[in-house]
Amino acid sequence: MLTWLVYDISDDKKRNNVVRACKDAGLYRVQKSVFLGDIERSRLDELYLKCADIIDKNIDSLYIFPMCKEDFQRVKTAGNAFDKKLVSDEILSMFF
Repeated sequence: MLTWLVYDISDDKKRNNVVRACKDAGLYRVQKSVFLGDIERSRLDELYLKCADIIDKNIDSLYIFPMCKEDFQRVKTAGNAFDKKLVSDEILSMFF
């Protein structure tokens, strides 16, 4: 299942732990606080629980948006939608 994970985490250590968890789950960083990837439901649930345990629920935020491929193909971007320093053309071609 294609999934976007978006966060706003104030603490560097907690943020780095979430980044590591996203990468370990096979997600790709597309912006500094945005990850995208194809992930199985069970793995997504594990990632959510792990990240929810890391963040401070009183001040941080974490959003996970699963999407079907049909809806994902309707995603529209403009401008510098993907950080070119973080995302290679090879990764972009996997999704678009």
